[in-house]
Amino acid sequence: MTGYTAGEYEVIVVGAGHAGCEAALAAARMGCRTLLLTINLDMVAFMPCNPSIGGPAKGHVVREIDALGGEMGRNIDKTYIQLRTLNTGKGPAVHALRAQADKVLYQRTMKETIEKTPNLTMVQGMVEELLVEDGVCRGVVTKTGAQYLSKTVVITTGTYLRGKVIIGELMYESGPNNQQPSVRLSACLKELGFQLVRFKTGTPPRVHGSTIDFSKTEIQPGDEKPRFFSFETEEEIPNQLPCWLTYTSEDTHRIIQDNLHRAPMFSGAIEGTGPRYCPSIEDKIVRFADKPKHQIFLEPEGRNTSEYYVQGLSTSMPEDVQLEILRSIPGLEKVQMMRTGYAIEYDAVVPTQLKPSLETKLVEGLFTAGQINGTSGYEEAAGQGIMAGINAARKVQGKDAVVLDRSEAYIGVLIDDLVTKGTNDPYRLLTSRAEYRLLLRNDNADLRLTPIGYEIGLISPERFARFEAKRSQIAGELERLKTTRVRPEETVQQVLEEAGTVILNNSVDLLSLLRRPEITMDHIERIAPSPVQLREDVKEQVEIEVKYAGYIEKQLQQVDRLRKMEQKRIPEDIDYTPIHGLANEAKQKLEQIRPISIGQASRIAGVTPADISILLVYLEHYNQVRAARLS
Repeated sequence: MTGYTAGEYEVIVVGAGHAGCEAALAAARMGCRTLLLTINLDMVAFMPCNPSIGGPAKGHVVREIDALGGEMGRNIDKTYIQLRTLNTGKGPAVHALRAQADKVLYQRTMKETIEKTPNLTMVQGMVEELLVEDGVCRGVVTKTGAQYLSKTVVITTGTYLRGKVIIGELMYESGPNNQQPSVRLSACLKELGFQLVRFKTGTPPRVHGSTIDFSKTEIQPGDEKPRFFSFETEEEIPNQLPCWLTYTSEDTHRIIQDNLHRAPMFSGAIEGTGPRYCPSIEDKIVRFADKPKHQIFLEPEGRNTSEYYVQGLSTSMPEDVQLEILRSIPGLEKVQMMRTGYAIEYDAVVPTQLKPSLETKLVEGLFTAGQINGTSGYEEAAGQGIMAGINAARKVQGKDAVVLDRSEAYIGVLIDDLVTKGTNDPYRLLTSRAEYRLLLRNDNADLRLTPIGYEIGLISPERFARFEAKRSQIAGELERLKTTRVRPEETVQQVLEEAGTVILNNSVDLLSLLRRPEITMDHIERIAPSPVQLREDVKEQVEIEVKYAGYIEKQLQQVDRLRKMEQKRIPEDIDYTPIHGLANEAKQKLEQIRPISIGQASRIAGVTPADISILLVYLEHYNQVRAARLS
């Protein structure tokens, strides 16, 4: 087939899933002429698995994307059918927002946003080849022979690379939801020298809501007063839809055990490594044989559909077995299965081949983001997508890459884990992966990242002014609490008694009062109202900062120590081979990862504290020799 030049751009994004949408929008909004290429325009921002956004750690990422100027938070706030804050019985570090999405409306709204964005062109086409000259990516070629030239390319192909769907004994080449797989691009990446791995993920069956007996399930309503993902959202959507909880039964477990010989996971039919933290139901039954039942959530897929997603029942069992399993679950005895669950295998890039900017080390100007980097989840994909889009645009503009460190954002933890440690199975972000959880809270993502979003051009001056006003109000209220004292007067004592705390004998400042576990900002407002009307999010920040001040200070000190390690940069051209005393394993790992700082080097598996000490001594000598040569 004869090729032709179809257009020239500054940034090309391949794939319009959750990573691709964020990457393309970020690059275009930063002023770059951007092309978004996708196999099917009807699948933009598609949710092939659960129809939800957020949850522990993942919800934090969505708020971080929003604070940087991304779209996922705004989009789900326009299209949710339920909002719920999780872990409210625990501390603020693990509070997490989760939304059920109207799946079709989420897609349609994101597509409309992309179509209306200046500098952004969206085209349907399957990319099969990368144009690489002298180690630099110059563009892409589609199946029809169209050549699109560009200064940078971001690949966000999700689970489409050599995708293979598996349902019992049935296997066929496919992307998610019976879409075309991308086969040739995977081969192209191999030809360029990239190391690929084979991963697997899966999805449960979908069922018809009118065939569910909800009287045998437990209702799971949304929050009466919902919180939002975007710091810009103010209006809630009325009439939230509930989800429903049921459980597997003894019959469920028996049916699965009796049919394990037909399960691709155990027959050897599945080659790819599956996600550790989201196992299939057959895997759960085998691994947790002592558990008599497992939770199953029935989640509506939208307001205008009868489809329900059966959360907790991911499976690749044969279709007849899936129906039998479903009908063994209380409430689903007469259920109609609308879509069969399946497993999907796909190729992923080994992420240690990436720089912290998500640019590949092998090919300059080529970035990858999302499930192609070995992650699972829409939120992890979108978090990588916005950073890849930002850094592709900044490369075009001749600016330094933006790299968030582990103390700044969960996105920083996610990317650092991938590029420094790699992953042996589809990576899922967890709150336990972050050392500084108390600093990286769901509630303070805007305080952490809005200045960065503003500096790179993704936050408008109007939004930044509102942010500055909020920050100023927090500082002002903290100062008022320090300097305002109250005496043991009748109204004060009454509020303290009602709160169940000790009454006053002497005057005390409001800050000391708020430190008491029983006292909230609402109590403070009753005792000594603020002269200005405080926003709810301002009161929340003030209360958390006061009550957790000691812990926060401790983590900030740890961050300062870490920052000193991160600031000790390692030259790109360093040769680790001649460094005397460095263990051979450390030399191999350092050569493979090529860390940009001592901090990153210290987190590489197989590099010991002793290796870091030797490397520090060598770098000091190395820098002295280099400085002498330059002078």
